[in-house]
Amino acid sequence: MNYKIIARLLGILMIVLALVMATAIAWTIYFREPKTTLAFILSSVVTLFFGFGLYYLGRKELGAIGRREALLVVTVSWFLTGLFGAIPYILDGAFTNFAEAFFETVSGFATAGSTVLTDIESLSHGLHYWRTLTHWLGGMGIVVLFIAIFPQLGVGAKHLFKSETPGPITEGLKPQIKETASTLWKIYLGLTAAECALLYMAGLSFFDALCHSFATLATGGFSTKNASIAHFNSVAVELIIIVFMFLAGINFSLYYAFIKGNFAALFKSAELRVYATIVVLATCAITLNILVIHSDFLTALRYASFQVISIVSTTGFGTDNFDLYPAFSRVLLVMLMIIGGSAGSTSGGMKISRIIVIAKAAFVECYKIFRPQAVKAVKIGKSVMSDEITKSIFGFFTLYLLVIVFGSLFMSLLGLDIITASTAVITTLGGVGPGLAQVGPIENFAFIPTVGKIFLSLCMILGRLELYTVLVLLVPDFWKR
Repeated sequence: MNYKIIARLLGILMIVLALVMATAIAWTIYFREPKTTLAFILSSVVTLFFGFGLYYLGRKELGAIGRREALLVVTVSWFLTGLFGAIPYILDGAFTNFAEAFFETVSGFATAGSTVLTDIESLSHGLHYWRTLTHWLGGMGIVVLFIAIFPQLGVGAKHLFKSETPGPITEGLKPQIKETASTLWKIYLGLTAAECALLYMAGLSFFDALCHSFATLATGGFSTKNASIAHFNSVAVELIIIVFMFLAGINFSLYYAFIKGNFAALFKSAELRVYATIVVLATCAITLNILVIHSDFLTALRYASFQVISIVSTTGFGTDNFDLYPAFSRVLLVMLMIIGGSAGSTSGGMKISRIIVIAKAAFVECYKIFRPQAVKAVKIGKSVMSDEITKSIFGFFTLYLLVIVFGSLFMSLLGLDIITASTAVITTLGGVGPGLAQVGPIENFAFIPTVGKIFLSLCMILGRLELYTVLVLLVPDFWKR
C-alpha cells in the first residue's frame, strides 16, 4: 500500500473542498451574516491547512495509483468530507453536538437528505447554501470532480472513477476517464442551470431556485423550508421539480449519447423503459389508493406523482405526508426506496439495472428446471451479462438485504419501533431521506441517540459507495502486500 500517494491525493481533495467551502462566504457577505462569514473563513482555513499537510507528506510521490489505493482514497475521502464539512455547522452554532453536524454533512454529501434539524428555516443563508451544495458535490461525486480537474492521475483515474461512480455497469462516455468525468460534470451543470432558471421564472427567489436545483439534480432533498416543496404550494414549481427529479434518475451516459445525436439510445435503453414504467404504474396505483384521502382525482394525481418520483429517484422532497397514506401506498413507496433509480445516475437505492438482472437470472434458473440443457443468457437490452457481473449483483443484493436486516435490529436495540427502525436504515442506505413513523416525511432524525446517528451516517456512506468499496477494507488480505 502506497500511503504517501494516498496522503497526496487526499490532500488535494481537501484543498479542493476548502476552496469550494469558501464560496459560501460570498453569500454570507451578501446577506450580511458576519457570524456565518467567520465560521466559513475559519472552516476553509482549517480544511486548507489539513489538505496542505497531507499533500506535504506525499509531495514527492508521483507514481501511478493502484486499485487498492483508489479504494482507500475514495472511502477515506467521504469520511473526511463529512468531518471537515461539519465544521461550519459547529462554528456557526447550528449544532453543538458534533455527531449531529457529521450526520447532516454526510447526509448532504451522500445525497440522502435525512436531517436532524428541527427548524430548517432558522439556518443562515450561508449554511443553507453549504447544505445544498454538499448535495450537489456528492451527487456527481467530489472524486469525479477531482478526476475532471486534475489530469496527472494517469491510469489511476480509472480505479478512482469506478470506485466512485454508482451502478453495476459503468459505460465510458469517452475513451479517457478524465474526459468522461469532465463530460458528466458539464451535463450535470447544464441541467442544474436549466432547472434554476425555470424555478426562478416560476416565482422562486434566485437563492431558493439555486438551492433547490442543487438538491434536485443531486437527488438529495434538502430544502430551505421546513415544509419542503409543499411550502411553495405551486403546481408550476412541483412540475418543474418532478421533471428534473425524473431526469436525475436516468443514466447520464444516455444524455451524452443524445447530445452526440444518438437519439435512438434513449429508446433502446431497457433500464430507462423499466424506470419509466415503474414511475407510471406506481403513480397510477397510489393515485387510486389515496382517493380516500384526496377525493379529487387531479389532486390525488398531483400528490401521488410527486411522491412517487421523489422516492424512486431517492430525492426525498415532499409535498404531502405519505405516512398517512393507506398501507398499500406506504409499502409500495418503501419498495421504491429500495429499488432506486438508474445505474450511472445521481440516484441511490439498489438501481433498476440490478433488479432487471436479478429478475432475468431468476427466470433463467426457473427455465432450466425443466430444460436443464438450454443455454439462455441474461441480457439488458442487447448487452449480455457475464457470469462475473451476475454473481457480483447477487452478492450486492445479498449484502444490501443483510445490512437492512442487521441495521434494523441494531436500531431497534436503541428503542425504536420496527417501522421506524427498518425504514430509517432503508432510507439512509438508499439515500432517500424520509422514512415512515418517527422518521416520516414531516419528522426528522433528531430524537435518535448519538450512536444511532453515527450508525446511520455509516449507512449513508455505505449506500453512496455501494457497499463493496467500503466493506472491502474489512477484508484482512486487502492490507497485505
